[in-house]
Amino acid sequence: MKIDIEKIKAQKSIKELLEFGILNIDKPSGPTSFSVSDFVREKLKGIGARKTSHFGTLDPKVTGVLPIALNRACKLTGYFMKKNKTYVGVMRLHEDINDERLKGEIKNFTGKIKQLPPVKSRVKREEREREVYSFEILERDEKDRKNVLFETEVEAGTYIRKLIHDLGRNIGGAHMLELRRTKAGIFSEQDSEFVNLYDFVKAIEEYKNGDESLLRKILIPAEIISGILPVMQARQESVKSLLVGKPIFKEDLAEELKVKAGNIAVFCEDRLIEVARIINEKGIIAKPEFVLN
Repeated sequence: MKIDIEKIKAQKSIKELLEFGILNIDKPSGPTSFSVSDFVREKLKGIGARKTSHFGTLDPKVTGVLPIALNRACKLTGYFMKKNKTYVGVMRLHEDINDERLKGEIKNFTGKIKQLPPVKSRVKREEREREVYSFEILERDEKDRKNVLFETEVEAGTYIRKLIHDLGRNIGGAHMLELRRTKAGIFSEQDSEFVNLYDFVKAIEEYKNGDESLLRKILIPAEIISGILPVMQARQESVKSLLVGKPIFKEDLAEELKVKAGNIAVFCEDRLIEVARIINEKGIIAKPEFVLN
């Protein structure tokens, strides 16, 4: 059963959407991801937001898609963060090489690659394997062919600036001039809810003046987790016990379990009950990791 997110959004009040919702913010160049998250929390504080958490750090100069969870949705952050990211950027070549050679070298940085995090990164500096799903040249500046517009889809945790730097070592040098994240998992800059900070603040001001339409438009129900996890339907008679954290048995589900491992989102019709991890031990199908009671 496909979960109707628009129906959920229409039925919920603004208070309910703030309590368990997500914003898809267009991060500007300059502030850190943490400061943008803090800004959102401060602006929403007066109308019901206590906590915010972003879905994956962007460097201060990088712009684009920065999903931010609100209140109880913050506990879902880990499920959303580990998804593919797509970026569009401009790299500056240190030498004017031809298209054929550039595209040939880019193929060496597509697929499984080894990457050492930058010196200034927050993670331990040890070589890690990451996957680059696509890496394409979109355009070269006709007046200055050393400026190259590119697009890449990568595994979460891939450093794009480091990717360009490592590519540059094979072609006489390269560095990144600009970068924009256009997609983070299921969130995209093409989404109707995608909002810049100016319009976000405007939506709050209009809500305080009695018009909730703009704020309602940009708030995303956190039930959208159904877009990244397999959905299983619970029996109505099991809902009460599941909401207090009871493990899931076969008889609690209204359908046969479709997956053998990982996490599932358990709903009763359009109502999210919990996110659980499949274990298949001693008759227990899954144990809850997050319960929306």
